[in-house]
Amino acid sequence: MATKTWSLDPTHSEVQFKIKHLMITNVTGSFDNFNISAKTEGDDFAKAKISFTADVDSISTNNEQRDAHLKSADFFDVENFPKIKFAATKADSGDNDGSFDLFGDLTIRGITKNIKLTVEFGGVVKDPYGNTKAGFTINGKINRKDFGLTWNAVTEAGGVVVSEEVRIMSEIQLIEKVEEPVLQD
Repeated sequence: MATKTWSLDPTHSEVQFKIKHLMITNVTGSFDNFNISAKTEGDDFAKAKISFTADVDSISTNNEQRDAHLKSADFFDVENFPKIKFAATKADSGDNDGSFDLFGDLTIRGITKNIKLTVEFGGVVKDPYGNTKAGFTINGKINRKDFGLTWNAVTEAGGVVVSEEVRIMSEIQLIEKVEEPVLQD
């Protein structure tokens, strides 16, 4: 089976997160600049070599003041740790529906922890322009304190401003890179 190389289709992909604020509502954020690459045997993504990076400076919560605080040393410390990275280490196939659990090393603020993501495989299709594309819905949860994101404040009533749990939600579309044939002399 042929090895295939896949790259991100950025116009059809998004990486978001949600975190409880004051423990009563969720704040949604996203990373506007990120990249994913994958190498597969055929179209088997459960065994793919996958890597992901996000530029922390591209974080957006639709609030400039909050975004600046998130980029500061209180949280992501973008000056010293400009990238978030993920490298897949293994996958456990699910119920033959193409879904699987993806395990990998997530690095935030220079701290690396193995995490689990749930991947719903949407399938592989050719688009109207002849490009082969694959789609995924990816979800997971992490504890932000595991990665050195420990800032918090206490409310008047004794509650916390920001929860420890961060939910990750992503819609990813990959495009198969077609290798140009090498001409032999």
